Amino acid sequence: MTEDEKNKEQTIEDARKLPATTVYEVIRRSGEEELDRSNGSLFWSGVSAGIVISFSVLGEAILRSHLPDASYSFLIENLGYSLGFVMVIIGRMQLFTENTITTVLPFLQTPTWDIFNRIIVLWSIVLAANVVGAFAIATFYAHGGALNPEILVAIEDLSRHATGMPPAETFARAIPAGILIAAIVWMLPEAGVSSISIIVLFTWLIAAGDFTHIVAGSVEMAFLIVTGKLLWGQATFGFFLPALAGNVVGGAVIFAMLAWGQVHRDIDASPRK
Repeated sequence: MTEDEKNKEQTIEDARKLPATTVYEVIRRSGEEELDRSNGSLFWSGVSAGIVISFSVLGEAILRSHLPDASYSFLIENLGYSLGFVMVIIGRMQLFTENTITTVLPFLQTPTWDIFNRIIVLWSIVLAANVVGAFAIATFYAHGGALNPEILVAIEDLSRHATGMPPAETFARAIPAGILIAAIVWMLPEAGVSSISIIVLFTWLIAAGDFTHIVAGSVEMAFLIVTGKLLWGQATFGFFLPALAGNVVGGAVIFAMLAWGQVHRDIDASPRK
């Protein structure tokens, strides 16, 4: 084979899409690494994610407070919702909804009680840490004096809308959000320089579709609680638990099972090949 033919062949190989089994293996190994991390590292990474994801709420509120009252403003202001997700995902912080797929794939390949227990521990730590971070930053936004009154009003309006749906509707709207976050995780191994564009597009769709995300929504829930506008019981049973269940169903049950379904026969057959 000549040098030109070798270069051409390498160009073709570089341009090929990653097969689904390779994408699966990348995410599965990432999940195993997450399951092996220390509890302390998981907690502080989760707190960081809970704080940083608040910039999704803040970004949306800033745009809302400056945009005119027009029919198209809703779609533009939702671009602000992507800000916190870009920071968290590119920064490799522990966001609960990402772990609904990354940590589940190792279990689907090797379903043991040890892995299952480690998943439950990781989920509990990360979710608790996300909520701690959400309350910390919401308290700062509400009482720290850093935001002007117009932005605070916009945050309150967004928070009332996000937490004011009936529990059944909150659950239903959380399912597409769980699927979309899992889809981001699935696409990132092949995204390359398009990673930020994918995150922005899909998280914008969560906001534009009025879907419910447990961590970003926890910032809004916390803001109303610390300002005395939402009771703990209503927050827990009306928003938090339904949103949590919907995100888990969307990410860990629907998307993870579909991802596993399309690759497990090829994985099972590969040793025989």
